[in-house]
Amino acid sequence: MQADKKQITRLLKTARGQVDGILKMVEEDRYCIDIVHQLMATEALLNKVNKEILTAHLKVCVNEAETREEKEEKIEELVSLLGRIMK
Repeated sequence: MQADKKQITRLLKTARGQVDGILKMVEEDRYCIDIVHQLMATEALLNKVNKEILTAHLKVCVNEAETREEKEEKIEELVSLLGRIMK
C-alpha cells in the first residue's frame, strides 16, 4: 500500500472507536436518529480512507506500471471496483 500508513491507521482507529461508540449507543437504547448520525459520520470517515487509498493507488501503482498491459490491467481493476461502488 502506497498511502500514508500513519494517516490511514489513525483514521481507521478513529472509525473503530466510533463503531464501538455506536455499539454502546445501541446497547443503551439511545435515540435512533442519534445513532444514525454517528453511523453517517463513521461512513464519511471510511469513505475518506477509501479515497486516500484509491488516490495513492492511482498516483503510484497505476502510474508506475511498467508495461502498457500492466497499466490497462490496473485501470480495469479500478473500473470494475467503481462499477461495484456505484450500484
